[in-house]
Amino acid sequence: MNPAFEHLLVRAESLLSRLEALLPHAATSPDWQASIAFRYRKRGGLHAAGVLEPVRHVAGIRLADLLEVDVQKERLLRNTQQFVAGQGANNALLTGARGTGKSSLVKAVLNEFAPQGLRLIEVDKADLVDLPDLIDLVDGRPERFIVFCDDLSFDEGEPGYKALKSALDGSVAAAGDNLLIYATSNRRHLLPEYMKENLSYQHTEDGEVHPGEVVEEKISLSERFGLWVSFYPFTQAEYLAIVAQWLRAFGVAEDAITAARQESLVWALERGSRSGRVAQQFARDYSGRNEAPKLPAVATPRGGSFGEAPRLPAVATPQGGSGSGPAEPVARQGLGGVPHA
Repeated sequence: MNPAFEHLLVRAESLLSRLEALLPHAATSPDWQASIAFRYRKRGGLHAAGVLEPVRHVAGIRLADLLEVDVQKERLLRNTQQFVAGQGANNALLTGARGTGKSSLVKAVLNEFAPQGLRLIEVDKADLVDLPDLIDLVDGRPERFIVFCDDLSFDEGEPGYKALKSALDGSVAAAGDNLLIYATSNRRHLLPEYMKENLSYQHTEDGEVHPGEVVEEKISLSERFGLWVSFYPFTQAEYLAIVAQWLRAFGVAEDAITAARQESLVWALERGSRSGRVAQQFARDYSGRNEAPKLPAVATPRGGSFGEAPRLPAVATPQGGSGSGPAEPVARQGLGGVPHA
């Protein structure tokens, strides 16, 4: 064969390989035994193949760890229990005040039912256009899957909006009975609402008010979630109860917890919110300020002060040992309650 022709074939094969990498590919099945939770990710650009990556360290929050959200826990727990048992269940939308435990409740439900075959797939809103491929991927598997969209909201014209609407209800292809969609959002209708949209309301002669098409379109997405779970700001007493349990989780003594009440209220006032997230942040700061330092000595560079690390006190090591004793357990985090150790 002509050497020039062979060289041309090699170049052509190289070019085709690069073009194939740019074309969209369907997601491939992961090792379903690797974890109880997975993330859907695209690496390498808009048209890169989607990959389901197992989550190596799943948040260990439990239902018993969540305080002051008993009604919300009961509703989502019942819906998920029905789903895992193969009975009728609805897609769920968790909305309301920030930092009140919406995402933590979904994680706690996952941990509760994982031994019964429940699995979670976290999908970013930008990747919701691939939702039909994910539905096909898990169809027919024995596990029960929750597609989880955290902090979901849309701006005008985003492609994931239409894809989610079709997946929830409207596509000619029905989703399998082993998949539900759980979403959390601070917006009840998932879309921004403007004052000018009130002008589209129609008023009849007898005084009835009918929403216009713009309002109907915005409501139509959230309406396709069969279960709405609403979260509300905590009262002062509820906030203090959550602070106390977080402080216990960080190992603070009971007398110190009582003494920290006033300081925790000031912390919430400065943040402008009494939420589980604010309580967690205060407890972490308070316990860090009131416990003995445990930082090891840091070596400083030789021959100059440029970029020199701060000198920290060395930690005494036990006699006859290396000082590398067993590590203390790290609290696993969640909001609205106490982490699970």
